[in-house]
Amino acid sequence: MGSKVKKAPKNKQSRLSFPERIGTAFSSFGKRFVDGSLGTKLSHFIFGAGNFYHKQYIKGFLFLLIQVGILALMILCPSINNTPYGWKALQNLSLKNTVEGGGFNPVTGQFDTISSDCKLMILFGFVTIAMIIVYLLVWNLNIASSYKADMDRKIGKKPTTFREDLRELLDGRFHVLMLTPTCIAAAVFTILPTVFMIALAFTTYNQQDMNDLGTNLFHWNGLQNFRAVFTGEGSLGVEIHNRFLPVLGWTFIWAVFATLTCYFGGIILALLINKKGLKGKKLFRTIFILTIAVPQFISLLAVRNLLGEYGPINTLLIDLGLTADPIGFLGLRTGDSESLAKVMVIIINMWVGVPYTMLMTSGILMNIPADLYEAARVDGASTVKMFFKITLPYVIFITTPYLISSFIGNMNAFNSIFLLTGGGPAYPGYQAGGTDLLVTWLYKVTIDQHLYNTGAVIGILTFLITATITLVTYRRSKAYNEEDTFQ
Repeated sequence: MGSKVKKAPKNKQSRLSFPERIGTAFSSFGKRFVDGSLGTKLSHFIFGAGNFYHKQYIKGFLFLLIQVGILALMILCPSINNTPYGWKALQNLSLKNTVEGGGFNPVTGQFDTISSDCKLMILFGFVTIAMIIVYLLVWNLNIASSYKADMDRKIGKKPTTFREDLRELLDGRFHVLMLTPTCIAAAVFTILPTVFMIALAFTTYNQQDMNDLGTNLFHWNGLQNFRAVFTGEGSLGVEIHNRFLPVLGWTFIWAVFATLTCYFGGIILALLINKKGLKGKKLFRTIFILTIAVPQFISLLAVRNLLGEYGPINTLLIDLGLTADPIGFLGLRTGDSESLAKVMVIIINMWVGVPYTMLMTSGILMNIPADLYEAARVDGASTVKMFFKITLPYVIFITTPYLISSFIGNMNAFNSIFLLTGGGPAYPGYQAGGTDLLVTWLYKVTIDQHLYNTGAVIGILTFLITATITLVTYRRSKAYNEEDTFQ
């Protein structure tokens, strides 16, 4: 009888709940202060003191330099474009923000220009918060470094030198060295802009407030901007209330049809090209690959010119007497058919989307075991039945992650809509046109109208919708739950 293999016990720390982990962290922090050396105790107040105590001078100097630098920025509050860092930047994030120097000037009879920029005020406030977080992380690292040296001395081991730490960083902790720049870049270029955008959704900051006659640059208004989506009240006006649900509905319709037409169109095209006995397979593949090689924006702009009001298609139809006036295929004029424009963008999108699915599906079809088809033929299955029972389930199983990402990508398909229709046909008095998606509407309200808080609300709602669909759909898919089915 074979002996049973005992499972390794789980890490005790991994079984702790979140409050228990917080409590453990505080208790270990207190233990380090009580049991630590004089240098470790001083490290709680002066960075690098413990390293100097253990004659680790380079590490101690680096920790001290970081502390002095961050405190100098916090206390001295240097400014860029009259907008300060440090504690003044935190003050600028107060519930109601005012700047001296604004207001009516009785001498000139005009309102003075406010020198500070709201975007910088909000951004620098969060940059300062990030600096405080970095300060706390380095503070903990400097204490841990000193305490580690204490433990080394207790077991009769000499504390590591800076050179030894570098050697370990290039060997056993090489993953830390490589991941640190990536984490920093993600924090600077992804996390910070995302937090900044989210913050704008809870403020009154927009172009109107930038030109406000008073001294209030912006203030926090809580969930008022989100309530405006459903009530139409508040500083965002009635557009986001009247147009959000129609634009959201069209975004879903577009995403579903754009995804399914390109997906199944690509599968059918791949089956036709890979059919045995077909001549000129390489030629057909080359033709469709060319649609991928040509930049998408060139193809879309070319089609827009072909179907434009005075484009070759309309000119030919008028010359043949088939129509008296140009047909608004893409809804470029106010009053054009919205339904026709929507159908046209879905059809045109197939031209740029089907070849991608065709190439991907061609590789999958070649990997389907031929024995499955042979067994099905022996059992008397028809070609159609083999497609629905073997080919399609296999392809869908393999391409489920692609299908989900394609759906989300189509919800944010800026090029296909903006370059073809520009969001038209236009609705008088509204920024969002008949074919605008949430992402193109977001572009218009931020770039054209500078309604930054409105754009932030639309961006957050778009993210919540797409993230929820992605997570729920993938967790319920066979590709996730039945991972070994086709292996």
